[in-house]
Amino acid sequence: MTTDFFERHRDLLEQAVRAAESRQYWSPFPESPSPRNYGETAGDAGRAAFEALRGGDFPLQVDGAALMAGGERSPFGFDLHISYPRLSPQATVAASARALAKWRRAGPRAWTGVSLEILQRLNRASFEIAHAVQHTTGQGYLMAFQAGGPHAQDRGLEAVAYAWREMARIPEQVVWEKPQGKQDPLRMEKHFTVVPRGVALVIGCSTFPTWNSYPGLFASLATGNTVIVKPHPTAILPLAITVRIARETLAEAGYDPDVVLLAPHPAGDDTAQVLATDPHVKIVDFTGSKANGEWLERHVRQAQVYTEKSGVNAVIVDSVDDLKAMARNLAVSLALYSGQMCTAPQNIHVPRDGIRTAQGRASFDEVAGAIAAALQALTADDAKAADLLGGIQADATLARLDEARDLGLPVLAQSRSVTHPQFDGARIRTPLLLRADAGHPAIQREWFGPIAFVVETESTAQSIALARDGAREHGALTLSAYTTDAEVARAVRDASEDAGVALSLNLTGGVFVNQSAAFSDFHGTGANPAANASLCDSAYVANRFRVVQARWHI
Repeated sequence: MTTDFFERHRDLLEQAVRAAESRQYWSPFPESPSPRNYGETAGDAGRAAFEALRGGDFPLQVDGAALMAGGERSPFGFDLHISYPRLSPQATVAASARALAKWRRAGPRAWTGVSLEILQRLNRASFEIAHAVQHTTGQGYLMAFQAGGPHAQDRGLEAVAYAWREMARIPEQVVWEKPQGKQDPLRMEKHFTVVPRGVALVIGCSTFPTWNSYPGLFASLATGNTVIVKPHPTAILPLAITVRIARETLAEAGYDPDVVLLAPHPAGDDTAQVLATDPHVKIVDFTGSKANGEWLERHVRQAQVYTEKSGVNAVIVDSVDDLKAMARNLAVSLALYSGQMCTAPQNIHVPRDGIRTAQGRASFDEVAGAIAAALQALTADDAKAADLLGGIQADATLARLDEARDLGLPVLAQSRSVTHPQFDGARIRTPLLLRADAGHPAIQREWFGPIAFVVETESTAQSIALARDGAREHGALTLSAYTTDAEVARAVRDASEDAGVALSLNLTGGVFVNQSAAFSDFHGTGANPAANASLCDSAYVANRFRVVQARWHI
């Protein structure tokens, strides 16, 4: 059956490898939830599947597990009341280690084939996953479908493609001959076996539980490691569905379903630390706060640790052809999922003497005002704004909004509550836009959520320096710049390379700095403190396996 899975999806795998090499647009998983793509009944079936999970025990059979109340609450105003099977951290690692023995011997074709089959089944469950993502993270439904479903699946497939490409470079066996002049050559037969590192741990985040977890999950699984998936306590359901589908596929293929295990836990306990420091755990993938990521980097010595942490993303405004187009693009970037994205811009640097436009010079106040006006226009209609903004995922984000208001900085656009047309209890806020001087300490930290600053700088040169130095010191996943000057563009590009941060230039159309496309965009670089790896490149997968050789004389 495992060989069948590989052969069944060989064409898909080959297309994915080609796409990763060409970096052109490609996706096998339609991002539109249209019935034309998924069938007339898929949407209703997905909603029904989600509703059936509420108020019950999650259908996952794990030997020896006890039930644990999940405690998840939708940012749209209701509790999920789902209980999940839970083993102790020690029992979870033990089960994963036992499952490793047979899985290790299955080999790269089986690992890859099973991974590809899981991804195909996840795609068929995209509507169920979308509702789970929406009502744990607060994403609007369309974003939850796209980012939680097809786009996350793209990222998982990308990791599988890289893993297969790296493993396929290694021949299984060769005949080795060394000439010896007049004597017969030395001849040996050599066999090379790809072996996994061991047990892998994926630590999920609260805002993008599938998109951020699938790369590590599938990079480890496709290289023969067993995987423990530890969701964030407020966003268990999307990854529980993922693990359920993975375990069903593994069992059908003849492997121990404990190759993939769920490790839910209550908020505030030490499950993540206990799992991450267990001697059997050899790989850790983490997305989350700077504090937790740095703790893992310092204390997890027995494992390879991949982290994506917080950062301060900057925008440099030097000159534009169309001020309104720039402002509209930035407004969407600020409002999308209420800034609860690791790629969302925060500090918008504008020279105090203004910028050049096609219509003449625009003052700092005019630039700041244009951004604020575009943001307010975008969010003026509650019904339209609700889907774009989504819900506020965490209490800490609401508290951060209050903290930002208390800074006493001039307000360019006030944050307000938005009423959702469908969910009365939804907690939705428009972005708060503040004005700050370049030296203000507030702009030196991340304000995760719907909070941004228009920063008054002495010049574009200072704007570039602030963005570069901020990425070096605090980390950044994105940098955006607007300029009509080729010299400035070169300087910004040089600064982005120096600081190791991805750059977007002059975005005014349908692409936003927050967005990252699988098979084309590298998400993170690993070259600044925001992340120590990139999703996805060869380095991200190649250190998840080893090669063990055997040789003998012929």
